[in-house]
Amino acid sequence: MDSSMHKMEAQLKRWSLEIDRLAAQTQMAGVHAEFDSLLYIDELKVLHAIAQTKFDEFRVLEDTRRARLRAEMKMAWHDLETAFRKRMPGTSGQ
Repeated sequence: MDSSMHKMEAQLKRWSLEIDRLAAQTQMAGVHAEFDSLLYIDELKVLHAIAQTKFDEFRVLEDTRRARLRAEMKMAWHDLETAFRKRMPGTSGQ
């Protein structure tokens, strides 16, 4: 696996940890999570699962089939990255 694949794998792990952190914030005692916040976290989880699946598929494909999947993986990656740029509703982005 080349360095760009290692970087992508590391970023997916960081995003997973961030999703877990945000989800934990909504579960803390005394916190009343807004419905929009819960939807945002669910959106991140779904987009992360899609990006992770595309990455895993890409990693195991032979070169001739990678070209087709590369576009799908980039789209899933972009969708997840864009979702992370939004602020979770009801928070200051912390």
